[in-house]
Amino acid sequence: MKKFAVIVAGGLGMRMGAAVPKQFLLLRGYPVLWYTLETFLNAYEDLQIVLVVPVGYEEEAKAAIGFLPAGGRVVMVTGGDTRFHSVRNGLAWIRRKVAEGDGLGAAAAERKVGLEATEKKVGLEATEQKVGLEATGAEAGRDTIVFVHDGVRCLVSADLIRRCYEQAVQLGSAVPVVDCRDSVRLVDDVRRSKPIDRSRIKMVQTPQTFRGDILLGAYTLDHQEAFTDEATVVEVAGHEVHLIEGEQTNIKITTPEDMVLAEVLLGRQ
Repeated sequence: MKKFAVIVAGGLGMRMGAAVPKQFLLLRGYPVLWYTLETFLNAYEDLQIVLVVPVGYEEEAKAAIGFLPAGGRVVMVTGGDTRFHSVRNGLAWIRRKVAEGDGLGAAAAERKVGLEATEKKVGLEATEQKVGLEATGAEAGRDTIVFVHDGVRCLVSADLIRRCYEQAVQLGSAVPVVDCRDSVRLVDDVRRSKPIDRSRIKMVQTPQTFRGDILLGAYTLDHQEAFTDEATVVEVAGHEVHLIEGEQTNIKITTPEDMVLAEVLLGRQ
């Protein structure tokens, strides 16, 4: 199986209140993003990373990659307006690589450019051909596993990455979740609330991991507000999502308090 990881580091991290996006803040001397990249590169020697970064922060990303002995396995693309669009930008690079691996690369790329150039003239017919070409690229991904991971979940373990891979090979998907530890209440439109059985609530993490044809095919859909993560896109595309046990330490750094916690957790490793 070919292995790709889309590391989404395209956000600006406004809640952190820092001068640079949180993925580039220093944690024990290295950017937060560096820890994420290192763990994925060490998990599999044949894994290729597509790093999605905000426009204007390419140099910061290059600096983080430069600290990595295996940085040559990281390519960089820029993010989009939403997480969905950022992930799709990363998947576009993978789609091209998958097509090239099946002997479709140059010819498919030329055909797509030609279709785009003539689409205005021939309308619906060209659009249908273009969609068909994208579907072909997705189908070619059956021998590929794609991870999608938050760049600021820098404490992810190689064990979780490998477990997600193994389940995705068997079942087609692996979405890590952990139990909800707090009491939970559901609030309605008039601020009335009622308790919810927390044993039925799962907190979703990344890396959300899928067989390539499933994920690439799902991301030919148009964006919807309901697309909060990759699992929701895959479900709307008609596929079942399979959960896997995550890790309580696999936190997403969002606030200054999270940076303090990450510092402590790294000290325990």
